[in-house]
Amino acid sequence: MEEKIRYCLYARKSSESDERQAMSIDSQIREMKDIAEREGINIVEVRQESHSAKNSGSRPVFNQLLKDIENSLFTGLICWSPSRLSRNAGDLGSLVDLMDKGKLHQIKTHSQNFRNNPNEKFLLMILCSQAKLENDNRGINVKRGLKAKCRMGIRPGMAPIGYLNVMNNNRISEVIPDKERAWVIQEMYRRVSEQGHSGRTLRKWLKEIGFLTRSGKLLALSKIYTTLKNPFYYGEFQYGDEWYKGIHEPLVTKMLWDKVQQQLKVPP
Repeated sequence: MEEKIRYCLYARKSSESDERQAMSIDSQIREMKDIAEREGINIVEVRQESHSAKNSGSRPVFNQLLKDIENSLFTGLICWSPSRLSRNAGDLGSLVDLMDKGKLHQIKTHSQNFRNNPNEKFLLMILCSQAKLENDNRGINVKRGLKAKCRMGIRPGMAPIGYLNVMNNNRISEVIPDKERAWVIQEMYRRVSEQGHSGRTLRKWLKEIGFLTRSGKLLALSKIYTTLKNPFYYGEFQYGDEWYKGIHEPLVTKMLWDKVQQQLKVPP
């Protein structure tokens, strides 16, 4: 009599943007348990994790699952779709290798079965590779979109202190001066340029006036120097290896920024 397959139900969801629309972990488990009950599938254990499957070997629960299959604790996998198992070539190769060894007899999804035969393993490889291709293309499209934003003069990411991002549909539509903090940044530049203040002198002054970052912290000395050296304040920014002209309102002139750079080179 053929030994009944011992299945592990594996559910995964990542918080990254590429999987925001994926079915929740609870929904995956509920749906696959219903299928298992209807088809008489023996689920020995349920394992779940919230982790991206983009990179090989990066999921602790999945890594342990592979070891347990190797040690014959499970002989089958049940999951919502192949993309829950792998979005990279390394993890896909590990699954197929376990099938080749006869350790993994079957992978069951909501709509398909993948058994240890050439055609079904080939189909599994195609579907997981398709998930990887979608990931890769999505990453390329994201980078392309960010570059387009830069060419429009809008810097991606959190605005430097003294500015605020204006969001529209979860995207940055413009960067505007932070009325509460912009004047402090301007005064920092003025004090260095006209009075030769050092970073430590500025830090003391910032503490005296109770200046805090948006997260409610005092400005660290390293952050003070980073702020004084940031070309964003006169209207330019670097993203990757390229420089762009911003459309945001500068807080200082290029002449003042250059003068501060020279002043910062002077030994305290």
